[in-house]
Amino acid sequence: MKPFLTLVFVFICLLANAQKQKAKVNPNKTSVIQSVDKHQQELITISDKIWGYAETALREHKSARELADYAEAQGFAVKRGVAGMPTAFTAEFGSGKPIIGIMGEYDALPGISQKAQPTKEALNAGAGGHGCGHNLFGAGSLGAAVAIKELIQQGKLKGTIRFYGTPAEESVGGKIYMAREGLFADLDVCLDWHPDVENAAYTQSTQALVDFIVEFKGKAAHAAADPWNGRSAVDGLEAFTYGVNMLREHVRPSVRMHYTIVSGGDVPNVVPEYAKVWMWVRDSKREGVEVVFARVKEIAEGAAKIAGVESKVTIQTGDYELLVNRTGAAALQKNLEILGPINYTPEEIAFAKKIQEVQGGEQIGLDGRIHPLKETQEHPMGGSTDVGDISWNVPEITLYATTAPPNTAWHGWSVVACGGMSIGHKGMLFAAKSLAMTMVDLFENEQLRKDVRAEFEQRRGGHVYKAYIPDGPPPVPAGN
Repeated sequence: MKPFLTLVFVFICLLANAQKQKAKVNPNKTSVIQSVDKHQQELITISDKIWGYAETALREHKSARELADYAEAQGFAVKRGVAGMPTAFTAEFGSGKPIIGIMGEYDALPGISQKAQPTKEALNAGAGGHGCGHNLFGAGSLGAAVAIKELIQQGKLKGTIRFYGTPAEESVGGKIYMAREGLFADLDVCLDWHPDVENAAYTQSTQALVDFIVEFKGKAAHAAADPWNGRSAVDGLEAFTYGVNMLREHVRPSVRMHYTIVSGGDVPNVVPEYAKVWMWVRDSKREGVEVVFARVKEIAEGAAKIAGVESKVTIQTGDYELLVNRTGAAALQKNLEILGPINYTPEEIAFAKKIQEVQGGEQIGLDGRIHPLKETQEHPMGGSTDVGDISWNVPEITLYATTAPPNTAWHGWSVVACGGMSIGHKGMLFAAKSLAMTMVDLFENEQLRKDVRAEFEQRRGGHVYKAYIPDGPPPVPAGN
């Protein structure tokens, strides 16, 4: 056969194989892809509105309302204000088992307002911004839930789809309060996604943490006339931070300790009677956090004795590490490969490269590829999330989707900028389709659900989940 004819023959074979693979796609998966496409402008509009609201933790009233109202308009039964949080809700459609959950977030970060442009400029000076892409997270997950709801409504799937509107991930961890109320207890499987710089079925854990404050109370006195009558709370604070920094040499490499001084006296000529430190301790496992936290509490007691003052340690919240489920991740990976990479326009690539230039990173543009399934590392890199708590209550499958370029600062203006334009929108719609396709597998394949559950039980062992939050209601700001 002549070379030209050989090339033609190979091309025809490849084309026929591609068509054959395409023909094998589950028709319900084709339907959910079409559903996301059908609703894409609505989802983009919702995401952009939440991007503009940029409401911070437990103040996400307009953002939660956008999502809950849309779910209600799509026929979901919505319960608002769950778990004692006015901005938390659930939206459910269908009946009976299996019950598949999907989570959405929508809280912004304070002080990083940004226009949807590749150079730094605040949209509203001093206001919040979605520097972690949560405006995309909530809308994308709800888009996936709507696609599944339509199949249940048409009688093509049986069971229940439940969307969770989860506030305050960036602060107290709204999911933790929802888990404490048992809102995830009846799920077969739960899914979530997060904006990122690459597309991947997530197979890494996160860091467990405890978030607490340490207060010192002393006795005020004139700093010049009779300082011997005073007991400085700041002396206690300084002894405490010194002790913590001495501890750094004697903890495992996976441990992270960070703090900020919230209150350290008012004026120099008064012996300060009150001081306050806000601190986080992290490790790759909850057990490691407990060991270090016990030492930190002893340091607080010792510092108080050194200064002759009183100390008090108060836990505010804490996250479990994410319990990886590789069986679920493998199912998600297959759907990512069916869906294929995200493609970008020259204008979007130029937008990304300009951001990288401004931030001093290598100008490589965007990564829309489907990354292979990675081996799970024993000790994850930095970062914690209240999704970890859910993963100890129910099998959890997590997707990462490209919504911003690599070599830029997360929790910063560049991610805010991308979340308000087409780069973020494309990642959101990709996530909605990928998650909906995976939920089709979970609804249709009982054995897959059993295998996902079996891995979950094996990894969880005999651990009984206990939310690492204080007793009582969530710390909802006054007036909310």
